[in-house]
Amino acid sequence: MKPLTILLAAPRGFCAGVDRAIQIVEEALSKWGAPVYVRHEIVHNQHVVSRLEHMGAVFVEELDECPQDRPVVFSAHGVPKSVPAAAEARDMIYVDATCPLVSKVHVEAERHHRAGREIVLIGHAGHPEVIGTMGQLPDGGMHLIETVEDVQTFTPKDPDNLAFVTQTTLSVDDTAEIVEALQKRFPAISAPHKEDICYATTNRQDAVKVMAERADLFLVIGAETSSNSKRLVEVAKRAGSQEAKLVASAENIDWAWFDGVETLGLTAGASAPEDLVQGLIAACRARFEITVEEVTTATESVVFKLPRVLEQA
Repeated sequence: MKPLTILLAAPRGFCAGVDRAIQIVEEALSKWGAPVYVRHEIVHNQHVVSRLEHMGAVFVEELDECPQDRPVVFSAHGVPKSVPAAAEARDMIYVDATCPLVSKVHVEAERHHRAGREIVLIGHAGHPEVIGTMGQLPDGGMHLIETVEDVQTFTPKDPDNLAFVTQTTLSVDDTAEIVEALQKRFPAISAPHKEDICYATTNRQDAVKVMAERADLFLVIGAETSSNSKRLVEVAKRAGSQEAKLVASAENIDWAWFDGVETLGLTAGASAPEDLVQGLIAACRARFEITVEEVTTATESVVFKLPRVLEQA
């Protein structure tokens, strides 16, 4: 068998916010029994969603698809304020699984809004987290900026009374460029006290940067809908990997990609479970003489508490 070195990123896979969100659905099922409804995929990974469906979770896109007499969980990405308000109006039991780091951005945006500032959100249009964050304020209270070009065409009401927040799962480098452009055009713009891009996104990107140059091929395990996973592919390419691809699992690999590959870089997005990583390594082991080298760039110990309604369970 041909030799293959696998550089395995650490940290990789689940972050504390994803762990907490999945646990919330499991605990809700344990407390109230099936079915428990979940508004939007709890995290962006079909393997996770399928496992929870087998346990009795029902995934829907909108609250009006949920019966009034069953609990509903809001996804880790966060929801507009109108969603919990609608749940309360219908007297529903609901549990908010919004990642605490996303909630921090929501609080920040509201603080700026109360102070009378116009707010810029750096993020990707249509992403659930962006929809949730923009939905914290009245219409027109927040402007979405996706690129450096958007910064040049943005016309605020008062250039001296601006603030910015960001989606938590962006490319650290791309965001830095947009922030730089904003601060150059609007020197008085208020920045977050602490970076909005979450620790897990940053750590996973840093690990890829360290490994990428050594990799002939870089595989990122994650879903097409996962923003942080797609950013990891971009980071790998930019940091020097000859080729980088997003795969949902080992089943999605085209083994022709491995022609001429001696070193494989491997990581997983923040919503991809570790068993998918181990499955991919096993698939490689069946075809190559593999050596696995774990590349550790950070150690994560963050744990988020469950909502009080479930702690009492």
